[in-house]
Amino acid sequence: MSIRFTTKARRGMVALTAAAGLALGVAGCGGSGDDGKSPKNSASASKGDGSAPSAQEGPTDEVQVELKGPGGLMLQVNSAERDAGGFVTVNGTLKNESNKTLTLPAQLSGNETEVIRNGQSLGGATLIDSKGKKRYYVLRDTEGRPLTTTGISRVKSGETVPVFMQFPSPPNETTEVAFQLPMFASGDIMIAG
Repeated sequence: MSIRFTTKARRGMVALTAAAGLALGVAGCGGSGDDGKSPKNSASASKGDGSAPSAQEGPTDEVQVELKGPGGLMLQVNSAERDAGGFVTVNGTLKNESNKTLTLPAQLSGNETEVIRNGQSLGGATLIDSKGKKRYYVLRDTEGRPLTTTGISRVKSGETVPVFMQFPSPPNETTEVAFQLPMFASGDIMIAG
């Protein structure tokens, strides 16, 4: 075989491998499915410092439960939505009802080293399925960052901050769970979807 033939064959294999890799990448990112339903938005972890919540983190008008926390903090849970990907996203607002600026307690991040290492968050939140006897913790991405609102360290007097937390989904027949956040009262919420 000549060197020229070998070089052409090698180039062809590289091009074929690159094309196959791109095709697999595009197919893997599709995810629209053939179920005829429009895709639902799901919240994801904020990049950067997390101080500017995305539009997905915005609250709805309805309040499912209000949970009182330390020093005049209140968490209003507006929705808990189950998506087709097997996740439950809890949306709400964190309010400062005191007359002074409050620093969020470190306990809200939970006590897992990997989550604490990624800064202030609501990573200590859990969902409790009492019928299924299971506790669901906030999901983490591949780098250990919790899939929740991050970067909130202080809340001014009267300020309202939109927040979200994403959990693995309990079984579809489970529609009511207890929501817990360290240092806050516990409350029952309904899962839609």
